[in-house]
Amino acid sequence: MIICIDVGNTNIKYAIFDGSNLIFSYRVATDLKRTSDEYGSQLVGMLEFNKISAKDITGGIFSSVVPSLDYTIEHMLRVYLEIVPKQLAPGLKTGLKMRADNAREVGADRIVNNVSAIRKYGNGKPIIVIDFGTATTFNIINAEGEFIGGVIAPGIKGSLDSLVNGTAKLPRVEIEAPKSVIATNTVTNMQAGIVFGFAGLVEYIVKKIKKELKTSDVLTVATGGFSETIAKETPCIDVIDKMLTLNGLKYLYDLNSAEE
Repeated sequence: MIICIDVGNTNIKYAIFDGSNLIFSYRVATDLKRTSDEYGSQLVGMLEFNKISAKDITGGIFSSVVPSLDYTIEHMLRVYLEIVPKQLAPGLKTGLKMRADNAREVGADRIVNNVSAIRKYGNGKPIIVIDFGTATTFNIINAEGEFIGGVIAPGIKGSLDSLVNGTAKLPRVEIEAPKSVIATNTVTNMQAGIVFGFAGLVEYIVKKIKKELKTSDVLTVATGGFSETIAKETPCIDVIDKMLTLNGLKYLYDLNSAEE
């Protein structure tokens, strides 16, 4: 069995694969103060809950956009699972061609999402990958399967947090669409602004991308925690794939293991 870990700014996502089969996945909050022992005991507990022994895990890979946790995660895997994990970093083969000004600036999560989208959905036409995470990122892949650039916008949860923290009377609300954009109370006013506002943001940016690509024949793939919420409000999202990143990590593990 293989463990894949995606370390994000808000959450750390885990998946256990047996061959090509996903056994289970889960997520925990990213906590910079947590030690490798705390992460390790939590991981072992989840394995045991799913009736899997730590000895059943024979390999692993992780990607991270939180450099201060890289050693913590690697050390945790070495000690608690007794494996030497692969990390998505320079030197790991991805097969992704990037036409960015500086490829090293592209986040590990975006690289994995692009690789995963090309492998699963690539069919000779452009792809837009939208990740609704701590930030809302748009990755553009051309018809030749090359990453040609993207957009980084504020994240949904961060925008709501900023709104609540920056005002004295606005409450914290659930991120869900109200029945009407003409909202009649404070809670639904805020929900309308966040959900419909981000749906509009997505529609406009996707429209601009298609215009610059000079084609409307583009597949838009959404992933991340709020992908379903926004997809319900806009027709420009074609596919929702919550496992895009973790499946991409599993593919990269296999790709690099085959050459060893």
